[in-house]
Amino acid sequence: MKKIWGYWATLAWAFLAFTVGQFGALVAVVVWRAGAWSALLQTPYDGRFVTLTVLVSTPITIAVLALAVWLARAPFAEYLALSWPQRRYVIAGIVGLVGLIAVGDASLYVSGRSLVTPFQEQSYTTAAAEGWLSLMLAAAILVAPASEELMFRGFLFRGWARSDHTAWPAIIVISLLWAALHVQYDWTGILQIFVIGLFLGWTRWRSGSTLLTFVLHALFNLEGSIETALQMRFFS
Repeated sequence: MKKIWGYWATLAWAFLAFTVGQFGALVAVVVWRAGAWSALLQTPYDGRFVTLTVLVSTPITIAVLALAVWLARAPFAEYLALSWPQRRYVIAGIVGLVGLIAVGDASLYVSGRSLVTPFQEQSYTTAAAEGWLSLMLAAAILVAPASEELMFRGFLFRGWARSDHTAWPAIIVISLLWAALHVQYDWTGILQIFVIGLFLGWTRWRSGSTLLTFVLHALFNLEGSIETALQMRFFS
């Protein structure tokens, strides 16, 4: 590997990638829903809007990150740790994820909170009504985790976790940033995202694989999608 961007340069590139991606998605939504802003404001988590935002922003975000890696004169896959880890890390990751989901769901149930958030309910029901459900599920389970893992456990982790001494501070800060982006949830949802982020960061550190964190992230979103589908079909 030729070069690793410094701490501030890494943050700047990540901010640029996120901003350009979101701006591209905003332009797409403006063109698509021109003249229908009142309806969009009433249903900010419209399934088509959520899906289009993910599908447009993701390739733009990844393209900016790829540009940063190219300018660093480093192999893309190596810089972002796109390699498959040893089997023991895969097993540990899946077992750990199942345990965290079980604890999280049990905590919500005991506290009397719903396992399915208003964001999940609204995006699911509107996407189903508009014929976008399959595409939205693909965006949520596969596309969004790809973008987020390349950004957070890939690019940011590479730039900030430079040694064993800086690994945990990097994991914590990256998890805070990742959780802060999930403004569609209440504080309990954001807290759960933060905890999952710590787990994914630890997995990335120990396994050396962003591919593994992508798979775990996708499984986490799949579990949430299944819960939402069950809630909407049988308990709403």
